[in-house]
Amino acid sequence: MDNLPGFLGHLFVITAFVSAVLAAVAYYNVEIAHQKNDSNNAKTWQGLARWSFGAHAVCVLAIILTLFSLIYTHNYTYHYVWSHSSNNLPVYYMISCFWEGQEGSFLLWIFWHVVLAFFVVRRSAAWESSVMWVFASVQAFLCSMILGVVIPYLEVKIGSSPFILLKDAMPNAPIFKMNPAFVPTDGNGLNPLLQNYWMVIHPPTLFLGFAITLVPFAFLIGGMQKKMVSDWIKPALPWGLLGVAVLGIGIMMGAYWAYETLNFEGYWNWDPVENAVYVPWLVLVGAVHLMFSERRRPSASKWAAILVASTFILILYSTFLTRSGILGNASVHSFTDLGLSGQLLIYLLFFTLVAIAYMAYAWKAFPESEKEVSVYSGEFWVFMGALVLCLAAFQVLVPTSIPVYNALLKNFGIASNVAPPADQVEFYTKFQLWFGFGVALLSATAQFFWWNRAEAKNLLDLLAIPLMLTMLVSAGIIYAQGIKDWQQISLLTAAIYSLVSNTAVLIRIGRSGARLSGGAVAHVGVALMLVGILISSAFSEVISLNTTGLLYSKEFSDETNKNNLLLFRNTPQKMQAYTITYKGPRVDSRNARGYINRDDVQILPKNERMIARKNIFDKDSSLIAKKGDTLQVYGENTYYEVDLVDEKGKKFTLFPRVQLNPDMGTAASPDIQHFWAGDLYAHLSNIPDPDKEVKWSKADTFEVALRDTFVVNDFIAVLEEVSKAQPEADEDFLIYAKVRILDNGIDYELRPKFKLKGNMASRPPEISEAAGIRMVFENINPTTNRFKFSVQSTQKDWVIIKALNKPFVNILWIGTILMGLGTLIAVWQRFADWRRANA
Repeated sequence: MDNLPGFLGHLFVITAFVSAVLAAVAYYNVEIAHQKNDSNNAKTWQGLARWSFGAHAVCVLAIILTLFSLIYTHNYTYHYVWSHSSNNLPVYYMISCFWEGQEGSFLLWIFWHVVLAFFVVRRSAAWESSVMWVFASVQAFLCSMILGVVIPYLEVKIGSSPFILLKDAMPNAPIFKMNPAFVPTDGNGLNPLLQNYWMVIHPPTLFLGFAITLVPFAFLIGGMQKKMVSDWIKPALPWGLLGVAVLGIGIMMGAYWAYETLNFEGYWNWDPVENAVYVPWLVLVGAVHLMFSERRRPSASKWAAILVASTFILILYSTFLTRSGILGNASVHSFTDLGLSGQLLIYLLFFTLVAIAYMAYAWKAFPESEKEVSVYSGEFWVFMGALVLCLAAFQVLVPTSIPVYNALLKNFGIASNVAPPADQVEFYTKFQLWFGFGVALLSATAQFFWWNRAEAKNLLDLLAIPLMLTMLVSAGIIYAQGIKDWQQISLLTAAIYSLVSNTAVLIRIGRSGARLSGGAVAHVGVALMLVGILISSAFSEVISLNTTGLLYSKEFSDETNKNNLLLFRNTPQKMQAYTITYKGPRVDSRNARGYINRDDVQILPKNERMIARKNIFDKDSSLIAKKGDTLQVYGENTYYEVDLVDEKGKKFTLFPRVQLNPDMGTAASPDIQHFWAGDLYAHLSNIPDPDKEVKWSKADTFEVALRDTFVVNDFIAVLEEVSKAQPEADEDFLIYAKVRILDNGIDYELRPKFKLKGNMASRPPEISEAAGIRMVFENINPTTNRFKFSVQSTQKDWVIIKALNKPFVNILWIGTILMGLGTLIAVWQRFADWRRANA
């Protein structure tokens, strides 16, 4: 019975693939019948096409429900479930498990196409057959990626099924040879870095953006098939705008996830997978602007068509890059190769050839320009903006594709020594800075010429006030921030010019109603993003400077020794305007609203359960657990509590995280305190190695009476209590001591024990990691009522932290919101125009 869900799921996959192929063939024949004016044949094929695609949609939903039910019920009979989930995950991370692997992410992509197809057909009935044969063809290719079947005799495998059994995926594993019916009790779990709320919403948003790029492409192919070289633009434009908004927001969600989860101290690292998404988005933005221009200048339809086709092909190319394994270790985001590289290449080449063929078929039908476009027209500046966007995309695409060139040359027996840029951030930034400069200038200038009738004689009057305001605002920021680099001054001035100009346009057209303001709002957002990127990156300041003049370790880099602060537990230190104190490690549990002191619990093997060593209270002083109770714990995560107090006495607490994962090693994540003028960003650079054997000092012996004080490891210790306790089953006598360690207002409690069984005494050591003390209850002198303890010491608990000020980074996030909002306003306007035109 455990195999039944997988059998049904695989059956649904096969049915979804077959029905998609059938729908593609049927819809294509509908279009052919329409061209032949054969309405009866068209009606017959259309009925089959609709039923086929409907069956495909039902099967897709059934596949998703089946796979998620297997994840939710922890059915580790299946390889996909075992590989990506575990018993300890909350439900919202089980959702992330669904699309962590290749098969699940393909399913997510397929699902969004089904949803979009419903809306496209409903809004554009006249284009149904033209668009839907392309949709169904894409669905057939995507479903083939999760087909998981082997062609008889040829022994060629098509796709990788999410419903393959664990024993079939790992046939040579010794456990299955000994016990073929073996089922693991737990799974490998979700990648710890993906256990973040942004990873619940970022991938669906990004894949929705990918899916939306199919819609204008499908309208384009439908238009080329009919040689309607301009008519396709009107129904495609709202979807193109929606793709710009969703894909752009999805990209920035990923940037924010990186900012608060990874510790490279930024939000964009020019990773090949980041680039592979950024490039088609840039081209899509250019395409949408040319689609707007087509109404005024019909010849723009040719370039709009090229860019729309290029956007979709680049999405397929990015899929090939990230899923074929060709990037190897060049990206931390890429999927492992599941043997799909051949299918992905066929998928890419097929639709590339389809686009080229239909564009060539309709090429002569594209309108030509009757006269040169005027430099004073908005269309000229829009075209220039689209050109700059495409050049920016090309500059990123070429070096990102170096692994592809190397693999291609290798297939021809040619060894290539070309390597991707060693310092990706520096390499791409030095070029993209100037493309950003161009985008800022052109987005402002194009808006002026688009909304104003400009000529040489009134040009100065139009631009005088914006240019003066730009100079004043730019000069103020340059002076306040002390900017001296001419490149930074250039980009800042251009961004302020774009901000001022687009704000002026927004005020003017806003009087006519919000429906026309989308473009100006989006451009204001882009200008703010450029300002935020420049200031937060160029003027990021390390504040955790080592001012002692001492090296922490010769093994550390100069940067680590210079720009990081060594903190001992409960020992305050000065860090520029803050007093910083490391308070100790904490753990996270679904039983508590806050973090739990790790010293108060004993974490059990597998890092899923912990036993309370004392009564544990929540933030509101309510009891979470009594001593001896068992609690759930996310044991791979340790949070290090760091208190900061500024010069005005304002206090806040950060909890930078370290994840210890046996498969992925140690991963540090920052914590961030947000202020209106910027962020304080902190992450741990080093912690004591938990697997390294502790080196204890030579033991010191103390004989003390009750309430005596003694000094251990530079702390004052007080023997507060010695009490007899109920012995355990294998003991005759049990006594424990209560020793309090005083440390800067923080007390640690040790309870060393003395046990007797017959004539044999045992003395288990009591250890305080916080104080760096190991204490043993050695003996009792009943005559003098004195108690003997041996004490060893080691280095106190410590962490090394790096902290930075990120000035005005909030400008970037505000700009992102405005860019998305403005684009969505434009989407609403275009959909409304389309509804009115087809009413």
